[in-house]
Amino acid sequence: MSQPRVLLATRNPAKDRELRGLLGEAPVELVTLDQVGVREEVEEKGATLEENAALKAQTYARLSGLWALADDSGLEVDALGGEPGAHSKRYAGDGASDADRIRYLLKRLEGVLPAQRTARFRSIIAIASPDGHTLFAKGEVSGTITEGPRGNGGFGYDPVFYLPQQGRTMAELSLAEKNAISHRGRAAAAASKLLLGLAAELDPQ
Repeated sequence: MSQPRVLLATRNPAKDRELRGLLGEAPVELVTLDQVGVREEVEEKGATLEENAALKAQTYARLSGLWALADDSGLEVDALGGEPGAHSKRYAGDGASDADRIRYLLKRLEGVLPAQRTARFRSIIAIASPDGHTLFAKGEVSGTITEGPRGNGGFGYDPVFYLPQQGRTMAELSLAEKNAISHRGRAAAAASKLLLGLAAELDPQ
């Protein structure tokens, strides 16, 4: 019997790979926006991670006619009053690269002592039906911001997010190590349970 299809609502290749690995045990077939012919882009104009994740999942579910899963993740730095938060992707301006965002963040933190550079990564996964019914899964991991990038793995702010218990930045972990402890890994584990519960009502397409 074929599995029900769920739209993985992202055009970020790194996020797509990470989420597929994390959701691999879920009883669904994850399909891409291109596979279902959805070309529209959703502007992340929400004030919170929850709003952005819901906006993407609900919009793409409506456009595709499938249940859709969308993630929005953000870095919250205590010394910056919780910035960049929901604006993590656009923190250094539209079109900025990961390296640009890291440079901007470190400049904002110049002169801040190591003990005051505490931060957390948060991930919100929204799973929405075509009629707008939405479920949420959440994950969080705490750490500190280094004074310079370390490691070549991961993406986003991973090279400057230091995990004291690991003694390494997120970018210095293997993918398996990262997935076991990351904010997105924790949110995906909760999302997998939601998908398992929904599987009976997700009709194969």
